[in-house]
Amino acid sequence: MLAKITPVLCLVLSTVAASAAPCPADALGTARILSVDRSVLTVGRKHFPTTLPLAAKEVVLTFDDGPWPGTTPRVLDALARECVRATFFLVGRNAAAHPQLVRREAAEGHTVAHHTYAHPLLDHLRPEAAMAEIDRGMAAVETALHGHAATIPSAPFFRFPGFASSSPLLDRLAARGITVFGADLWASDWNPMTPDEQLHLVLDRLESAGGGIILFHDTKAQTAAMLPAFLRALKTRGYRVVHVVPANPKVAAK
Repeated sequence: MLAKITPVLCLVLSTVAASAAPCPADALGTARILSVDRSVLTVGRKHFPTTLPLAAKEVVLTFDDGPWPGTTPRVLDALARECVRATFFLVGRNAAAHPQLVRREAAEGHTVAHHTYAHPLLDHLRPEAAMAEIDRGMAAVETALHGHAATIPSAPFFRFPGFASSSPLLDRLAARGITVFGADLWASDWNPMTPDEQLHLVLDRLESAGGGIILFHDTKAQTAAMLPAFLRALKTRGYRVVHVVPANPKVAAK
């Protein structure tokens, strides 16, 4: 599987306008790009046998359930200040309601991925109904990005709400070349806590894991408030951020 995931070293990552402010000299930055081939089926050791081929102290930052006004902009601002790229797994109805935030995520160089339309637990649905929910979510995100739905998502990355996957659904997504993301560690930010409590929880888990795919929620105020300190802590502790992108991104087709 590792041969299908190709790390590409990158000194500077940016898809924002040329007039954007340069990265500060002490910014955390994005260390490299990791391009994921469509034949890679599942990643994240919390849920699957294998994960991305990350070196020690490398992390992939992922955010679920947005976009959400009030919190997603704060998350994007924090990432921009540190010149960091992340992956956002979007709920389709939120993307439809806030397309300007979807377009901002893409314009600032982040990977826009998929998380169903309305966030149901898919293993509670019939496979046909579950796939319809997945497709509806992808169509809403692609419409927010491009102005029309697409038969193939721009980034074929998907995360199950609540990580509630099933073998039939995994098989159907694999047949379509869609990579399913779990996580290697999470912030547990669905539980109320102060930003400082969350910061220490995530850093402790990261030190134990040594790196990996981290799950946050950009819909949570505590996460938005905690993120600047977390990114600075990554810098001071010697962690490096890896940005995950599709190996062969598709141009959205009508």
